[in-house]
Amino acid sequence: MKIPFLDNWRKRHDGARGTGLASVADADPEAVAALLAECDLLRVRVGERGIQLDDSPASLADLDQLPPRWRDDPEELPWLGNDAGLYLGTVLVRNVAGAHWRIRPSGQPVVRLLSGREIDVVGAGLDWAMSGSPELSQVYAESAEG
Repeated sequence: MKIPFLDNWRKRHDGARGTGLASVADADPEAVAALLAECDLLRVRVGERGIQLDDSPASLADLDQLPPRWRDDPEELPWLGNDAGLYLGTVLVRNVAGAHWRIRPSGQPVVRLLSGREIDVVGAGLDWAMSGSPELSQVYAESAEG
């Protein structure tokens, strides 16, 4: 897969240690946001059920209403949960003023709100995929109001 900002970063750093996605996120936050918004597995699975993810808060409520058939596939469940978390983060970044992606030194993507609070969206997505709680729309609502 060709990802221009990663290709450019690799050329500049030529495999140097101590640099990572966190520095790329600082240099080109829009490209990182686009990469994290892909959520291909989630988009395919919900598309099969007639739901289109349009990056709106209402689409999170639509996801919350789906029967959790993905729980029948233990291999797919963590991938779908990861995508659900990245999608939650995408909705936050695109709809909450001042919200933006931050990549921790460990490589974990989180959403940082204007208040400085960081939302572990991937953790929330995994919890949602495994147990249905907390609902994605609830995490969004709590994050958007604070």
